[in-house]
Amino acid sequence: MHRARIGRATLGDQLRRHGRTQPDKIAFLSYPADGSRVALTYGELDRRANRFAHLLLRLGVGRGDVVASMARNSVDVVAAYYGALKIGAAFTGINALYRAAEVAHQLGHAEPAVVFVDPGFAELVGSVLPTGTALVAYGADAEARLAAEPDGEPDADVDENDVALIVYTSGTEALPKGVLIPHRNYLISTAPAWSWGLQTGPDDTWLFVMPFHTIAGLGSMTTLTMMGATLVLPSAVEPGLALEIIAREGVTVVAQTPTFYLALAAHPGFGPAAVGQMRRCMTYGGVVPPTAVAAWGEAAPEVRWGTYWGQSELSQLGTVGFFRTLDDIPGADPSWIGRPVSHLEVRVVDADGNDAEVGELICRSPSTMLGYHRDPERTAEVLRDGWVHTGDVVRRDDAGNLFFQDRVKDMIKSGGMNVSSQDVERVLHAHPDVLRAAVVGLPHEYWSEAVTAFVIPRAGAPVDADVLIAHCKEQLASYKVPKAVHLVAELPVDAQGKILKRELRASPP
Repeated sequence: MHRARIGRATLGDQLRRHGRTQPDKIAFLSYPADGSRVALTYGELDRRANRFAHLLLRLGVGRGDVVASMARNSVDVVAAYYGALKIGAAFTGINALYRAAEVAHQLGHAEPAVVFVDPGFAELVGSVLPTGTALVAYGADAEARLAAEPDGEPDADVDENDVALIVYTSGTEALPKGVLIPHRNYLISTAPAWSWGLQTGPDDTWLFVMPFHTIAGLGSMTTLTMMGATLVLPSAVEPGLALEIIAREGVTVVAQTPTFYLALAAHPGFGPAAVGQMRRCMTYGGVVPPTAVAAWGEAAPEVRWGTYWGQSELSQLGTVGFFRTLDDIPGADPSWIGRPVSHLEVRVVDADGNDAEVGELICRSPSTMLGYHRDPERTAEVLRDGWVHTGDVVRRDDAGNLFFQDRVKDMIKSGGMNVSSQDVERVLHAHPDVLRAAVVGLPHEYWSEAVTAFVIPRAGAPVDADVLIAHCKEQLASYKVPKAVHLVAELPVDAQGKILKRELRASPP
């Protein structure tokens, strides 16, 4: 078994190497909710991951099994993640905003052998826990179990083609898809693309606020720890606390949605003393408003903005472009998403598969997913003819720049989170006073896109917008709840009765 490690390339192997070659380098600086500050080196992280690995083995978890986690960002989530990977198990994160039905769906689909939870989520997860699945709470429960485990490397058979991550994304369909990502994707493609494309390295200190259940969070954490960078984890995404931490820890890079940068720029504590040392502001999930670019330019003159696009199906990163001012953007077009990273081949094709200036973006790369978990039909829809069909419509200019145009299907990006319009519509249609509903994303300076519902009430129903919003809050994660509900007499439809959402977007109330 030891011989199999010769030449092996897995994520756990790379953490072990960091633990031996740079054991005292800070991997994580964590700010728990109690106000303390906890530093964890790469050597300590590797040993703690080993304890989690041995605990999982004791619980009967092995190669090919799945480990789930529902928790806020913490170093223990990272250690549990690497512990699972070190024994050949896959890891999936559950959105901390999910309700019971949403948690039950993911648990039923992923079929984890063990679920780790923050203590506050234990009752919720326990109420929908599948029979035979173990539940372990981070904190006192986990500590008592880990104390009995060794911190040496587990003797486990793991292959670089084994699944490491199962990332659930609502995407464009009503039901989430579990994207299967193997170890090799990060080591052979994603991490190098980050190094060359995002100009990331071991000297970076990142303020890390992306949740670990998303590809942006779990994927970025994986890449950054592979590179040996330092990640700073705040207990909450609050502008005042974020600014204090950025200044105290000398943070040089932040990656977040435009909403986050707007919130920081509007805070009284924003200025050169807090962010003057920043070098890169990476953004995704929408266009950065000119006011935010101007404010950050004054406070941090050396900062460069990076816009990037990616998908879980590509292990996250696809394109990237940098600018200092909006004048640097090609054609002054704010829909610019940069150019393909080094490991990505792209085509822009029309409906017949012919190359086009404007059309669907299709890709291929060593970082392509293995497929969707337990979903061969949707896998075949996306992985066909030797390409990943992204479902995103882009424009490509003569210099190879890509500009995001629209979505082939109706995904909404609100505050950097993906929202399926069908998810929200299904909940609205369950209300007894709703005859028909259509949900779209409308441009919004703060949210980038605001989830907006257009509803035809049943005849004579005494429904109002606030009642429908309250109904959605009971059934959906908060970011999916419509920011506005408009009661209408009719919806625009085509000859077949299909709702024309493009008209709702073009002529908002």
